[in-house]
Amino acid sequence: MPVDTIDDLADVFEYETIAVVGCSSTPGKAAHDVPNYLRKQGYDVIPVNPFADEIFGRPVPDSLADVESEIDIVCLFRPSEEMSEIVDAALERDDIQVVWAQRGIRDDEAAARVEDDGRVVVQDRCMMVEHRRLAA
Repeated sequence: MPVDTIDDLADVFEYETIAVVGCSSTPGKAAHDVPNYLRKQGYDVIPVNPFADEIFGRPVPDSLADVESEIDIVCLFRPSEEMSEIVDAALERDDIQVVWAQRGIRDDEAAARVEDDGRVVVQDRCMMVEHRRLAA
């Protein structure tokens, strides 16, 4: 079952490094503003986007496989139909502990694969909204 309790969500925010698949370089888009908020809260945000060279002053890898540093959480800003492929890439890495699908993104079969591998999954929730709610 995907994470949905306050305590379980709070545990997710104990991690430090978040790779944001589909991160946008355009302010005003959720895929830019949410990761930027997380950066300002002290998280190490790694933007992942094959169509951008630099976001937040950082070089942008094309895919999770191209991220050279350790990742704790993968945050998805891609359509639901792409979640399965991104989950497969996340499960190929031993370092990723959490797959977080942003609001409106859901794939129950892919989520079950994450859980079956002993990792945590959150679906259809905004990281910024949940972080603010827990910090209040």
